[in-house]
Amino acid sequence: MSCQYHQHLLLPLLLSLLTAGVSSVEVQRPRGVSLSNRQFYEEGKPFTCLDNSATIPFDRVNDDYCDCKDGSDEPGTAACPNGSFYCTNAGFRSSFIPSSRINDGICDCCDTTDEYNSGAACQNTCRELGRKEMESLEKMAEIAKEGYRLKQLLIQEAKRGLEEKKVTKKDLEDKVEALRTVKETAEQPEKEAKERHLKAWEDQKALIRMEKDMARMAEVFLELDDDGDGFVSVAELLSHSELNPDSDDSFTEAEAQVLLGGVDKVDTVTFEAVWNNIKEKYISEATADTTAPAETPQEEPFSDNDSEQYPEDDIPEEEDDDDEEDDDDEHDDGDYKTPPTPTQEKKDDDDEGTMPPYDQETQDLIDDYEIIVCFMLDLLFVCRNLEKEISFDFGPNSEFAYLYSQCYELTTSEYIYRLCPFNRVSQKPKYGGSETNLGTWGKWAGPEDNIYSVMKYEHGTGCWQGPNRSTTVKLTCGKETVVTSTSEPSRCEYLMEFISPAICQEPSSLESYFHEHQEL
Repeated sequence: MSCQYHQHLLLPLLLSLLTAGVSSVEVQRPRGVSLSNRQFYEEGKPFTCLDNSATIPFDRVNDDYCDCKDGSDEPGTAACPNGSFYCTNAGFRSSFIPSSRINDGICDCCDTTDEYNSGAACQNTCRELGRKEMESLEKMAEIAKEGYRLKQLLIQEAKRGLEEKKVTKKDLEDKVEALRTVKETAEQPEKEAKERHLKAWEDQKALIRMEKDMARMAEVFLELDDDGDGFVSVAELLSHSELNPDSDDSFTEAEAQVLLGGVDKVDTVTFEAVWNNIKEKYISEATADTTAPAETPQEEPFSDNDSEQYPEDDIPEEEDDDDEEDDDDEHDDGDYKTPPTPTQEKKDDDDEGTMPPYDQETQDLIDDYEIIVCFMLDLLFVCRNLEKEISFDFGPNSEFAYLYSQCYELTTSEYIYRLCPFNRVSQKPKYGGSETNLGTWGKWAGPEDNIYSVMKYEHGTGCWQGPNRSTTVKLTCGKETVVTSTSEPSRCEYLMEFISPAICQEPSSLESYFHEHQEL
């Protein structure tokens, strides 16, 4: 049976009960006693205090003298400091008030029963309050009904979206596998072409080194050939102290002869054979002059006067990067790494130059391989995000899935609050300033019987000498999706009120809905 049908049947009945008098159903009981406690107050029988502290004659009930420790013998007077008075409030909601308010000249019960002997000019407002309460409940019931209808649409859309994402993910996985084969095919030719290019460059560098070594050898021969006769002799070697490794007078003819390969002198052809013995020890005068360390100027000690040249305000502060998110990590894949570019492989060397660029054929192989790998990484990145979204807890029927990748803002007099469900909560000054992270998605944190009614966002930006900021988001039923309020109940702990149809529950009937919210 539909809610609308129940509404037509129940509203007249409820309204009639609210507006009708209660004299016909009024149960005789002492003043201030609730209907549920009527059984304990039987006229003509001794009364036992509800806390069993005493038993008294019934005529001492409401005699304006407190006999029971719990004040239960004086429900209709102000005699007991801990007593309570029951307001029947026919036509509205019944309630209890402290007995100290009885006959104090202020009307606390809408049916005026608390001021029976004060002379206060009270008016019975229960019917009007009941009417307004009924209007409010009707409105809430309509919102709940419409919200639940929208929730069913969200569930249907979530199911369609989930199936589409699964199909898309499977398609992407197939493409990744196809690209894996293409990559493996392109990888070997690209690697071999780069190795050939590198080997050619290494051979070229070796040739350059050899040519420079030969030129150096000829230069040193001329430096050692003091008499210019075309030979380097033992005597000439002894005249060059730079060949003495110990820098003393121990350099002997025998040692010099060993450097010349055991002979007394060598010509240019033979010198080439002993060059390796000599070049490691020989430092020409020209080389020695150019390699001498320059005198390093001594730094003057820092003085107090220098602080004027370097004011404290000009010292740059280290930037705080804690709130920045690094998306590159998610894009990385351990199995596939983009090969280094030619620029990364080039070595700057003043003597040997830099590695020449790849030939066009090799560069084409490298470019094709990098395109394949980058495309594969992009697909893997999308696959991972889809897998994360598919496995996410969006509620029993994925009714909260529509909130994913969405953001909702609330602007106050000072700040702009931004809630991105399942991601983060932030706060930004309204008139300029940096954004503050109030927490990233943590978990569903509602009570056990309604866990999806509360979201918890944790590990936000740390407070000054305090904890990291966090936000609790309370969800309530509504036809819209909107942030309605935000507050900071405790330091660095924020509270948001968030309306969404996804939290709406099915009202079994208008009667049960009224019963859950109010007892009229």
